[in-house]
Amino acid sequence: MNILALKLIIAHLIGDFTFQPDKWVKDKKQKKQKSKFLYLHLGVHALALLVLLELEWNYWFIFVTIILSHFLIDLIKLKLDGKISPRLLFVTDQLAHFSIIAALVYGYEPFQINLSILYSYESLILILSLLSLTYVSAIVMKMIMSTWEIEEDNLKNSLQSAGKYIGILERLFVFGFILLDQWQAIGLLIAAKSVFRFGDLSRAKDRKLTEYILIGTLLSFGLAITIGVAFKYFVSL
Repeated sequence: MNILALKLIIAHLIGDFTFQPDKWVKDKKQKKQKSKFLYLHLGVHALALLVLLELEWNYWFIFVTIILSHFLIDLIKLKLDGKISPRLLFVTDQLAHFSIIAALVYGYEPFQINLSILYSYESLILILSLLSLTYVSAIVMKMIMSTWEIEEDNLKNSLQSAGKYIGILERLFVFGFILLDQWQAIGLLIAAKSVFRFGDLSRAKDRKLTEYILIGTLLSFGLAITIGVAFKYFVSL
C-alpha cells in the first residue's frame, strides 16, 4: 500500500480512536462546537499528522485539508447526533474521513484500483464460499432446525437474532482455521462453545434442549468444514 496513505490512515486512527476518551465524546455531544474537547481532538490529529508526515513542507496542503475537513465533518456529525441512527452516523462519518484521505493521496501520488481482481476465479470462489458460510448456511440451518420446537427458544431474555450471528461468526472462524490448516483450533472453538453452553444446559436439565443444541452445533461446524474443504479443493485445481 502507498506509504503516504498508510501514514494518513494511522494518523486518523490515532486521533479518532486511540486518543479520544469517552469523556471527550460525551462533552462534544453535549456542547457541540463549544466543547473544548472538539479542539483538543483536532489538536491530537494535527500532532499525529505532523509526526507521521515528518514536518515536510510539501505536505502542507494535506495537513490543512485534513484538519479543516475533519472539523467540518465532526461538526456535522454532532449536529446530526440523535436525529439519525448512531451506527449509520458512525459509518458515514468514517467514510467521509477516508474519502478525503483517498482523494488527497490520489492528488499527490496517483494510484489505480484494479477491480478486475474481483472477477478472478479465486475471488469468485471466495465470494461464493463466504455467502454460503453466512446467510445461506443460516437459512439452511433454520429450515433443518425448525423440525423441532424448543420452548426456551421463544423466551424474550435473549438478544435478537443472537443465535444467527453467533453461528455466522463461528463458521467464519472455522473457515479461517481451515485455510490456515489449524484444525486443532476448530477443536478449541468447539470446546469453548461447550463451556459457554454448559450453564444453559445444567440449568435446563432438559435432554431435548441438549440434543437440540448439539445438533445445531454439529450442523453448523459440519457446514463450515464442508465449505472450507471445498474452497481449498477448487482453488487448488
